[in-house]
Parts: sequence; C-alpha cells; structure tokens
Amino acid sequence: MKKLILFALVATLGLSACAPKEQESKVLARPVPERMDDFVFENNLIAGRFYGEAIEGNPTSPGIDIWVKLPGKLVANEWYAAATGEGGDPDYYHRNHDGKDCYKVSVSLGGGGSVPYIGGQLCFPPTNYRASEIVEQTPEKVVFTLSYPEWQVGEVAVALVKKITVEADTYFCEVEDVYTFSGAETIEVAAGLFRHPSQGTIQAEKTFAHGYAVWENASDQSVEPEDGMLGVAVVAPESDSVCVTEDETHGLCIKTVKSGETFTYYYGSCWSKGDVKTADDWFALVEKI
Repeated sequence: MKKLILFALVATLGLSACAPKEQESKVLARPVPERMDDFVFENNLIAGRFYGEAIEGNPTSPGIDIWVKLPGKLVANEWYAAATGEGGDPDYYHRNHDGKDCYKVSVSLGGGGSVPYIGGQLCFPPTNYRASEIVEQTPEKVVFTLSYPEWQVGEVAVALVKKITVEADTYFCEVEDVYTFSGAETIEVAAGLFRHPSQGTIQAEKTFAHGYAVWENASDQSVEPEDGMLGVAVVAPESDSVCVTEDETHGLCIKTVKSGETFTYYYGSCWSKGDVKTADDWFALVEKI
C-alpha cells in the first residue's frame, strides 16, 4: 500500500522515480566576449586560452596561454566572472585561487601553438583567431574550431583552421590543424613551446623522437610570485624533426604538409601543486603520448 501511495505521489508531482542524475561536466570550451574575445578551454586537470580579435596588438599571437590549477573542478567561468563582473578585479586570475595564469605568451607559440615555418623562421599570423565553433559537446569531451584568416608568408598565401579536442582526465589536448595555401606545393609547419630564454625559466627539458617538453618556473610573475613548477609539452607523432630554434626561443616539432592536409599533434601542461610533482613524472607522462 505504501509503495502505491509513493508512486501515486510521484506521478502527481510529475516526477520520475527512476530519473538518472545529470552528469556533471568535466570539460568546458567557449568564447569569452566579456574579456577581449578570449577563447577558454579546460578539463578537470588543465586550463588555458587563445587570444581573440579584441586583444590584437596586446598581443597578436597564436600561442596558447597556459593556466594552472588543482585537479578537480572547472574554474574558468568563476575566474572570468570575478575578473570582469561589477567591481571585479581584472587581475583575479593572475592571483592564486588554487590555480592561476602565471605563463607568459607574448608573440610566440606559447604552450603549444603552430605556425608555418619558412626559411627557418616562425611566420606568425597578423591577426588572432577570428571565428570559433563548438562542434561537439558532452560532459566528458568538447571539440571546437578556431579560424585564422588568410595571411601572406613570402610568396605563399596561407590560412588556418584549428580543431581542438579537450577530453576529461588527461593533461593533453589533441590538435588537428589544417593549413590551406597557394603559391607552393608544400610548406613546413611547426608546433612548439616558448622557452622564455630571457627569463631563464627552464629547470629541465627533454627532446623526444616526436616531442619536446620542459619543466619550468612561472614565466609571468607580474602580479604575485609563484613557487610551484609548470610542465609544458608538445608531441607530434608524425613530425619530420624536433629541434630548438637557433635563437633558443622555441622547441619545435616540424612537419611538411600539403594544402588541406591535417597536421595532428598534442599539447599539454601540469602544475607541481597538483598530482605531477617532478620533472621525471612529467616527462614520463609525455613519453606515453
């Protein structure tokens, strides 16, 4: 009798006795028009952003800005709200709230961007990303694209569409870059990391057959110091070569591509205040990619 009464009550209230609990999302990706057209991404372990149109000139850069955080919850929306809301602190995410932005990008590849590599030179686009699209979204995975308008690299006119997959429970994101170009049959492209040579941040580095990784101090301490360490890496399984540039600004994975061909690689990061404590721990993770 009690069961009949319970089911009758559930039906009366329009409830489902067996309704599944909604799964909490472990990933996020979205444009951030409230903060100079950033595009932010994160999972339960890592976070970062790409620069958009409104911030061009300060900087204009395809580089990935790495954010560090403790494993667990998503933080980007909270940090942006605290930085951009009424009475907010514009430097909120540069201060430690169990994580922060303490990585300097400037005009570079940052923590895993890519550009054409022509005549031994990194050829940066004259704009930041100008269009974005979320192409897949689940609680465990988000896929988005960023488009960079055509620019001229010597005799070659080139454009880029990046497709990035962010999945839960990993320190790495997959990138599928498609460069379309005219004026050449093939070009070299390079995915890589900024080495911050003038700041001397790197405490350990390792070159793999198809990847490059560093263990470094914070490169941006403009708001407050950071006593943790950052691990940053890029891995391109089908790269033709891996090198450090002659000026020591970047570690690169280089591949020759045809127009419309996909260049697949992985970028990743970690923070020593989380689960990855040492350079050896970080390099062991990178080696598994």
